[in-house]
Amino acid sequence: MPLSSTDREVLDTLLEWQAQGHAAALATVVRTYGSSPRPVGSLAAIRADGALIGSVSGGCVEQDLIERVRHAMPALPQRLHYGGTAETNQRWGMPCGGQLELVLECAPRADLLQQILAALSAHQSIARRLDLASGASSLFAPGATTHTQCDAQALTTCHGPQLRLLIIGAVQTARFLAEMALALDYSVLLCDPRQEYRDTWHVPGSTLLEGMPDDAVTAIKPDARSAIVALTHDPKLDDLALLEALRSSAFYVGALGSRRNHQKRRERLALLDLAPHEIARLRGPVGLPIGSHTPPEIAVAILADLIAVRNGIELVVQRAPNPYLAPA
Repeated sequence: MPLSSTDREVLDTLLEWQAQGHAAALATVVRTYGSSPRPVGSLAAIRADGALIGSVSGGCVEQDLIERVRHAMPALPQRLHYGGTAETNQRWGMPCGGQLELVLECAPRADLLQQILAALSAHQSIARRLDLASGASSLFAPGATTHTQCDAQALTTCHGPQLRLLIIGAVQTARFLAEMALALDYSVLLCDPRQEYRDTWHVPGSTLLEGMPDDAVTAIKPDARSAIVALTHDPKLDDLALLEALRSSAFYVGALGSRRNHQKRRERLALLDLAPHEIARLRGPVGLPIGSHTPPEIAVAILADLIAVRNGIELVVQRAPNPYLAPA
């Protein structure tokens, strides 16, 4: 999974602590069973004096980690297991009933942390292998199937790159979509060649791209961690951008508009030599059908759909009868 901004902050803070001369440990979630508030790969750093940053359990076991590190910095990696029985769930404050397995290690060397952060800044993936017997760490370029996992010999963690969202059109809905996407750890890019729209775009943390939307899509080289959403309602801006997006590896491509306009859009794209399976990738009308009307509601619907697609979940929306309406 891509490294979240919270987990990246853990690595940044570890570097700061090491520069200040502090000893610290790093905890990594390596396995979960049942209900768990943090996914595999989540990180927390614990300083020798008990300072903590990050989260591996939503607060259930962090205090135990602090006490362990305060008592003795781990010389070699330790595998820790929390939960599984009513007694241990009560002891560790895990009312959700889940189980959690962690690896606790002395913090990686500063040079390794710097290389990981540099790779993430360059929008590249990088992996680390931790030998559980010796505590030795090494970095390598991950393959397509590399993921965070732990066996009897080693912990492998795979980091980055950050998810990206390219928004076409600096309309009001785009502002809410960008702000919410930033909160969800997306790197947000915005393209709109219309100067009057560009002049009013003020979303701190987002990047405003120059040129036409189709050129912007080509320039960012969309990969499997990229999403592209067109919001202008203008075929001259949306269609060519969608053409490039649907031919790319982007995991999500969507466009705003009514069902009627969406059908017309599909017909226009078919004239641009897109294959039927490429056109079928287009999410439209974009967003989950939750009855959204206002710009922030539409942004919520789009992001909910993004999350579902990213997690491989195909939702079926069922609407309950309205008790305030008489049956037909």
